Amino acid sequence: MLRQFLPVILLTISNVFMTFAWYGHLKYKNTALWIVILVSWGIAFLEYCFQVPANRIGHEYFSAAQLKTIQEVITLVVFSIFSVLYLKEQFKWNYLVGFCFIILAVFFIFKKW
Repeated sequence: MLRQFLPVILLTISNVFMTFAWYGHLKYKNTALWIVILVSWGIAFLEYCFQVPANRIGHEYFSAAQLKTIQEVITLVVFSIFSVLYLKEQFKWNYLVGFCFIILAVFFIFKKW
């Protein structure tokens, strides 16, 4: 049972790295683009070190569509926290509404019909 949660933990760690790789450089707009690309690439490598095992292990318990849905929800949560705390951006009400619609998609994907 605990092993079933391991993919969620690994995907969360993966998404933290991914978010920094994709958006962390936005605080450093004066840094040369080629440097930002190389640093982001290095961070993305770490992301893959968690993402690939997460999907490999997770596919024992979830379909590929379910794994992707889990990953997207984790991405939204991690990104929301990241954008508020790291980028100092405001979390707006319409973001929450949009995210709620995505959560509704989770219901439809995981529902046993």
